[in-house]
Amino acid sequence: MDLQSAWSKALSNTEIIRSRVQGLLTFKDTMVPYMLLSESTVNKGDTVVRKGEILVEKPSLILPPNIPQFEGFEFEEDSDHHKELDNPGNSAIVNFFLVRGVTLPSLKYNNKTLSLDIYEGKLKDAVLHYLDQLEKEENIQTGLLIGPEEYWQFSLLIFISGQIVKNADSDVKRLLEEYKKKKFEK
Repeated sequence: MDLQSAWSKALSNTEIIRSRVQGLLTFKDTMVPYMLLSESTVNKGDTVVRKGEILVEKPSLILPPNIPQFEGFEFEEDSDHHKELDNPGNSAIVNFFLVRGVTLPSLKYNNKTLSLDIYEGKLKDAVLHYLDQLEKEENIQTGLLIGPEEYWQFSLLIFISGQIVKNADSDVKRLLEEYKKKKFEK
């Protein structure tokens, strides 16, 4: 996989349809469920439905070394080798982001794909169907996004980065309040 073209395609074709309403937890790890819809590259006119969850570790003022860890994203160096970049020792994907000025908080991102299904219909119909389903269930935890099937990993990183940025101000405030609280308890 050519990382530059994959990243460019994912950036231009990923759309967060429905952001996670519930914020990330400040003092605990957060499981972030998602549904990623993609136009099928095999069956034209159908939609690939990838459901999963990403574990985002709790934020911390004292951060580990600035090396994000990606597990379960199945980044491939190239299509012939199918080598996963899911361990912290392999820095190809991290270097790719750093060269482009993209930095992610020093957290561990663990993706678990729970199901991979086909919605027999066009992407726009699938979006309406799953939006309606989430609303009927009153599900405020699951995000809904669309992105290219072949570069789903980047679409998920774009989604989870948006969730982290959305929480950054409140996380810092809560962390500082907890620090002050503990300091005065001593």
